[in-house]
Amino acid sequence: MTEYSNPQIPEGINISAEHPLKDFFLMLSAISFALVLAVLLLSMFAGQLVRFIPFSVEQTLTENLGQWQLQLPETDSPDEESAAATLPDDEQALAQSNTEKQVYNARVEAYLQQLGNHLLENSKRPLPVALHYIDSDIINAFATLGGHIVVTRGLLTILPNENSLAMVLAHEIAHVQHRDPIVALGRGLTVGLALMCITGNGDGAMAQQLLGEVNLLVGLRFSRDAETAADQAALELLLQHYGHVASADQLFQYLRRHQGDAPIEWFSTHPLHDQRIAMIDRFAAKHRLAQMETTPLPAWLQISGHSIN
Repeated sequence: MTEYSNPQIPEGINISAEHPLKDFFLMLSAISFALVLAVLLLSMFAGQLVRFIPFSVEQTLTENLGQWQLQLPETDSPDEESAAATLPDDEQALAQSNTEKQVYNARVEAYLQQLGNHLLENSKRPLPVALHYIDSDIINAFATLGGHIVVTRGLLTILPNENSLAMVLAHEIAHVQHRDPIVALGRGLTVGLALMCITGNGDGAMAQQLLGEVNLLVGLRFSRDAETAADQAALELLLQHYGHVASADQLFQYLRRHQGDAPIEWFSTHPLHDQRIAMIDRFAAKHRLAQMETTPLPAWLQISGHSIN
């Protein structure tokens, strides 16, 4: 039988020589890194999986939402202010003015839809698009779910010809064809829901914000790769439609010169880079022709306002 002994336990055997906050921050950093990695993986998988959603389902979603609003920041147009100041009190005159405005807006929308349809004829994946026109000073154009594309009056005022307008429409059409809106929305909702579960934020604030993303459908953010791919596809559509890409860079040139001079939303979510203009110039140089005439905008569409110069 071995002899029993009760040795003296050394002092500080259960106490680390390191400061306890160091271990805490190491654990916190590891957890944070794991969470960030999980969110990134969720975003990547969501972006790939939503592409398998049929486009018809995407269209049905926008139809069922019904209340989705094409909202833009309100701006006061000098023409509108002067018109309001001189507007007769006669309600019949006011009704006639509103009717004429509605007829004109419908005519603009029909023209945009016709041009969009012509561009789609040269698309390899002709998903249908629906063009919308908003009477707003904001310089903007955007694509959203279900193939809806919106163009503002402010944008039309700065474009010198149909070719430059076609570049904008082709760019937004490319986003629809590439399913960029559903990818952006899917990533945003997936990450938002994941964060809601992780943080335990069940008070409805984040859920309401996510619902707002679904209803607004305007603030969708596309990655820089998606924007580059849309530019490239747009140039291909223009080349097929006109035989050249003259004036394709006109809007980009305007935005570079007048970014601080007018209310501009187009490309506000992704900074404009000279590389994009250079890419258009390189593409144009490869397909330059002796005769590259541009197509003027319809005379009735000549809206006084900003100048492309």
